[in-house]
Amino acid sequence: MRFLPTDEQLELQRGVRDLLAARWPLDRVGDGFDRQLWSELAATGVFSLRSDLGLGLAESVLVFEELGRAVVTGPLVATSLAAGHGADDSVVALVETERPPVLVAHLDVADRALVFTADGVWLAEPPSGQPIASPLDPLSPMSEIVAPVPDGSASVSVATGADAERLRATAAVLTAALQVGLAARLTELAVDYAKTREQFGRTIGSFQAVKHICADMFVRTELARVAVHAAAVLLDDPDADDPDANNAARAVAGAKLLADEAATGNGRSAVQVHGGMGFTWEVPVHFLLKRAWLHATEFGGADDHAEALAARL
Repeated sequence: MRFLPTDEQLELQRGVRDLLAARWPLDRVGDGFDRQLWSELAATGVFSLRSDLGLGLAESVLVFEELGRAVVTGPLVATSLAAGHGADDSVVALVETERPPVLVAHLDVADRALVFTADGVWLAEPPSGQPIASPLDPLSPMSEIVAPVPDGSASVSVATGADAERLRATAAVLTAALQVGLAARLTELAVDYAKTREQFGRTIGSFQAVKHICADMFVRTELARVAVHAAAVLLDDPDADDPDANNAARAVAGAKLLADEAATGNGRSAVQVHGGMGFTWEVPVHFLLKRAWLHATEFGGADDHAEALAARL
């Protein structure tokens, strides 16, 4: 089993980074959801890597890390999971029904909805929702579902039983990959600012305290990155459910926990390095931090994954 990315996988990641750097620079993040960009990503195969191109989750997490790093706005994970299930060229909103209230991001632009219930995963028409006035992430409009969520009787079944649990684990790893991308970009922004911002006649990056903050950000990112890639490799392994071979569930819980901590922790650190300017609209750091807060609530929070991890140690 190979845990390190291959040259071909890294080349795929570089290609996506170059595409996003040209098409979606950081100064465009404040524009919010861009359907034209979404269509271009779909045409490139970003959402159908596993369903159409026959690649694995190990390749997908590298691509999703770049989507997170570029702060691409939209229901990325749900759209990717729905590929190959009759949702081609659709924007697919994520609906998790297990914990009320049921809040859905990007319902306003969704063509379909991927609904996670206690009984399985379904592809359905978007449910009706009431917009939330002040969403956690201003670029991810939220709606509270006010009508019954479509169940299996009016939907296309995507997965049930063990397959549904595996799909949920896949979703958690893809979300963790987005968090790794955010954590990496926040580190870059903090380091770049520390190299140019001067105080007392010196760049602030020359101060020991700032160096330590940036070093901690780098370490958090790298720990999360290797955990996410390892979890993806284990889920790609057909023997991943064999406890004698490995414990994929433990790897997924650890990856999501570390990735959430890296993204949210690096967001706070980046704001600190920017001297509080990170929360001004002119500086994009706050967009990344708020997106990290949102992803940290999806497919299990810190307590959920900490408990799952502790139960398997």
